[in-house]
Amino acid sequence: MKGKILIVDDLHPAFKESATTLGYEVHDKPLITRPETLAVIGDYVGIAVRTKFLIDKELMEAAPNLKFIARAGAGLDNIDELFAKQRNIMLLNAPEGNMDAVGEHATGLLLSLMNNFRNADTEVRNGIWDREGNRGYELKGRTVGIIGYGFMGKSFAKKLSGFDVNVIAYDKYKTGFTDAYAREVSMEEIVKHSDVLSLHIPLTPETRQLVNEEYLLHFRKPIFFINTARGEIVNTKAVLSAIKNNKIIAAGLDVLEVEKFPALAAQDWFNDLKSSGKVILTPHVGGWTFESYRKISEVLAEKLSSF
Repeated sequence: MKGKILIVDDLHPAFKESATTLGYEVHDKPLITRPETLAVIGDYVGIAVRTKFLIDKELMEAAPNLKFIARAGAGLDNIDELFAKQRNIMLLNAPEGNMDAVGEHATGLLLSLMNNFRNADTEVRNGIWDREGNRGYELKGRTVGIIGYGFMGKSFAKKLSGFDVNVIAYDKYKTGFTDAYAREVSMEEIVKHSDVLSLHIPLTPETRQLVNEEYLLHFRKPIFFINTARGEIVNTKAVLSAIKNNKIIAAGLDVLEVEKFPALAAQDWFNDLKSSGKVILTPHVGGWTFESYRKISEVLAEKLSSF
């Protein structure tokens, strides 16, 4: 046997099946708590997690035999990457597994915002038939600005390829990535030309609160704003202020600075957010489809086989 793997979260059985075939002993315990994990992790060479809890220095120090951490998803912000590197612990993630889900979700949010689907549906259900008040915008001919051109950003750009839009993208850590779906540009061009802004970057100390009042002030035109990346990248109060000042026409937010209740309801900006008719909210499900549930596990298993 190659050693034992502990699954501490809800993963599709495809990962366990493949890991077992590869010669690992896999313990699938999606209900295990962090204290329980700390008590047993010393026996494992691998741990698989989604977002259940932090894989931090404390946990890794309790796991002297740990060789890899499998993150069932794209972002690694719930893992102490620096300490893992110091311990020579390999990090495996699976952005390929949910990139199509994220691209489609971002497209759906954008179309819903531009065509007032949420407000129109609510009004009709309440006996209001207002065609003029729900007049929409066409996507054709507009410029969509993408921040971050990894798996998620490229997926979104690819989904937009049939809408006759001009897609531009900025990525601080990549160059020469112009392709059939997007043109590489500077951040200055993003803020100058964008009619739509969509975020597809990881949460890092550098990107935390990137989108604040000062950042939004630089945009030359009112924009539709989409965030399917990480909530902490965006200052929610700044978005609400920009909506009030007509800098943002409407916003689609799949992620928020604070997620889940009751913590979300306790935020001083939440009432304004939920009462805004210019915001569509979804509960961090952009990359969480029935298809991606399986694909993420398959991608992780494939990377484990190459480990």
